[in-house]
Amino acid sequence: MPDIFDELQEDLRAERARQLGMRYGGILAAVALVALIAIGGWQGWRWYQTRESEAAANAFLVVHRETEQQGADLKAAAEKFDSIAAQAPVGYRTLARLRAAALKSETGDLPGALAEWDAVANDSAADPLYRDLASLNWVLHALDTQDPAMLAARITPLAAEGNPWRASARELQALVAIRQGQMAEARRILEALSTDTTAPQALRDRAGRTLAQLPNA
Repeated sequence: MPDIFDELQEDLRAERARQLGMRYGGILAAVALVALIAIGGWQGWRWYQTRESEAAANAFLVVHRETEQQGADLKAAAEKFDSIAAQAPVGYRTLARLRAAALKSETGDLPGALAEWDAVANDSAADPLYRDLASLNWVLHALDTQDPAMLAARITPLAAEGNPWRASARELQALVAIRQGQMAEARRILEALSTDTTAPQALRDRAGRTLAQLPNA
């Protein structure tokens, strides 16, 4: 009798497995297929990203080398960097925009340069370090053309403790204060910068020279 019960239990397990297979086999197969497709899709996407990054890197280096040649057409190079930025993954898109901005500024296209820096500063996908650098350049090159209140508002977050660009941002805060006629504030910032041992020496020296040129209160 025990053998019969054992066989019956085996048969029941087999039948249950068969019915479950008939009932859910299609679903399980579909899940497995989706998983395989997802894995394959992820690997394909990674391959695609790698290929795109390599292509962007090569294009970036080619144009960068062109700009270092004597007599290079820097305006044309800026346009090439714009073309790279339009197609490259986010990392090289950011670098290409920054290079295009620098070249446009160098060749006298200040509105174009400011637009490039503004685009990087407002690109949420870009690295915060580069976004802040773009804002820093935007303020630096807009000192004579933009509203001082706007400049002050834009540079203030970069001057916060712990920001990698804090020293440069503080220097720009002083220049904005000078433009606003706030000489006491500019003097306070420059005095602090000139003795700030965490700031680059060149920046400290420049702060001292600017401080010496301020009119006496």
